[in-house]
Amino acid sequence: MAFSELLDQVGGLGRFQVLQMVALVVPIVWLTTQSMLENFSAAVPSHRCWVPLLDNSTAQASVPGALGPKDLLTVSIPPGPNHEPHQCRRFRQPQWQLLDPNATATNWSEAATEPCMDGWVYDYSTFTSTIVAKWDLVCDSHALKPMAQSIYLSGILVGAAVCGHISDRWLAESARWLLITGRLERGLRELRRVAAINRKRVVEGTLTTEALLSAMQEELSVGQAPASLGALFCTPGLPLRTGISTLCWFAFGFTFYGLALDLQALDSNIFLLQVLIGVVDIPAKIGSLLLLSRLGRRPTQAGSLVLSGLCILANTLVPYEMGALRSALAVLGLGGLGAAFTCVSIYTGELFPTVLRMTAVGLGQMAARGGAILGPLVRLLAVHGRWLPLLVYGGVPVLSGLAALLLPETQSLPLPDTIQDVQNQAVKKATRSTPGPTVLKSTHF
Repeated sequence: MAFSELLDQVGGLGRFQVLQMVALVVPIVWLTTQSMLENFSAAVPSHRCWVPLLDNSTAQASVPGALGPKDLLTVSIPPGPNHEPHQCRRFRQPQWQLLDPNATATNWSEAATEPCMDGWVYDYSTFTSTIVAKWDLVCDSHALKPMAQSIYLSGILVGAAVCGHISDRWLAESARWLLITGRLERGLRELRRVAAINRKRVVEGTLTTEALLSAMQEELSVGQAPASLGALFCTPGLPLRTGISTLCWFAFGFTFYGLALDLQALDSNIFLLQVLIGVVDIPAKIGSLLLLSRLGRRPTQAGSLVLSGLCILANTLVPYEMGALRSALAVLGLGGLGAAFTCVSIYTGELFPTVLRMTAVGLGQMAARGGAILGPLVRLLAVHGRWLPLLVYGGVPVLSGLAALLLPETQSLPLPDTIQDVQNQAVKKATRSTPGPTVLKSTHF
């Protein structure tokens, strides 16, 4: 009896698997919600320099005549790039000549302005409290906002590394992995626990050490490399898989968090955008599951990354005034990244043998977190060109998607249990690619 048959007997999809899935989904949903909260807790409200004529009642009382707030704003704050009041500069002295209907921009010069020496006044009509308004992360300090987001995401990475081992108290380790690594008694206990939760009492009594050794005879007969990070890069047949799958993980974290944590840059209603991203993400993930079973792993992985990258790159060509189109392309790009995440989560597990599978997945998740940390910092390149961050955000997933075409297809193939299985797959692929005598073989589809 093979080990796969033994797993079917203890319950391939029962109460244990459902409980384990719920235990994973709940914290993931909570973490994603907390991450997307940055769009609101770190939103940049409309702001202008604090000036006495507008914000000091004593100074206003000294103004002769009856001037309204609009007139006082005109003589106190210069116009900005978008012809609205400048957010980061003010006039050194009131420019009364600008009240003349015939006044033009030549009536004042840049030398007549100065930075916001006395702080800023924020518009709290949309966001009543944000870290930007609380700590004045605007103008010369605007770079501190993406840095704060990167620090927050760094905390998630550190927490995952430090607290990851605690999850072993609630989530069962792979019984196959425990058995392959020589921990027979612990693997036996896990299988019995799965059978008990799935109410397979009859099978529970037949689970013995002898039965496990018989089921694992093939796997245990093959020498196993140590389940270490170095084995992923040093074992023949694995370095290419490791490098490209890790790159796909990185591309997802880098681009998704770089874009999704700065929805305000699209100059649209971020509340509506947040809803649209959630609405698109669900069918994107479901659709990716269907494509994985129809098209295969490799084309779905490559296509989702390339499509999302092209949508982001297209935004570099769309005029800034066309906010609706820019938002639509961004939502489609983020939806493609959601599909790419689903693909890489499944694909990575099928590329590596059991003894190294969790190590490879863990490395990929660390790469995604590393990409998420770097993602917000790329927005600092906007000082050299507003299109430059989008060029980077779009280029990374396109290149990663093209690289994914170098991975082997794993659809309908058994999961590799040993490193020898991976090497055998490579040998079979090379044999099929070598010209030889034609053999006709009839198989069931």
